[in-house]
Amino acid sequence: MATKIRLQRGGRKGYAFYSIVVADSRAPRDGKFTEKIGTYNPNTNPATVDLNFERALYWVEVGAQPTDTARNILSREGVYLMKHLRGGVKKGAFDEAAAQVKFDAWKADKQNGLNKIAQAEAKAKQEAAAAALKAEKAQNEEQAKKVAEKKAAVAAAAAEAAAAATAEETSAEEPAAEAEA
Repeated sequence: MATKIRLQRGGRKGYAFYSIVVADSRAPRDGKFTEKIGTYNPNTNPATVDLNFERALYWVEVGAQPTDTARNILSREGVYLMKHLRGGVKKGAFDEAAAQVKFDAWKADKQNGLNKIAQAEAKAKQEAAAAALKAEKAQNEEQAKKVAEKKAAVAAAAAEAAAAATAEETSAEEPAAEAEA
């Protein structure tokens, strides 16, 4: 029986969620499967993979053929590297402890890379927020200047109207004062 490691779709419409399963190659995508070895959620950033490493390694070693996407997931999780290292142990190139040390070093290096990417994304997001805040402050200052100019224009118009009214009152009072004299 030819076995495949493939993704089995789940989740709602527009929000896919996959189970990583081992199934007969003749079975349909969402049909009967032999064993569920993990889950894959592409909706998060970065995509979340929960994998039973030992069972995935077992199935790869006994000859289960993964689909392209499943192969990429297994490779990113280190299943193929561990298979390669175990092959080196079987050939006598190094012992099991050295293989585990190499795998742990690879895993730590990968985790450091992921942490750097996450920090870069957080820094970029923080810088974008700072730039947006700066732009908003500039826009607020510009708006405040416009409001101040309008208030000054209204105050000037009111002062002119008041001056004109007092001028009319004084000019109306002068003829009355001349008529009394």
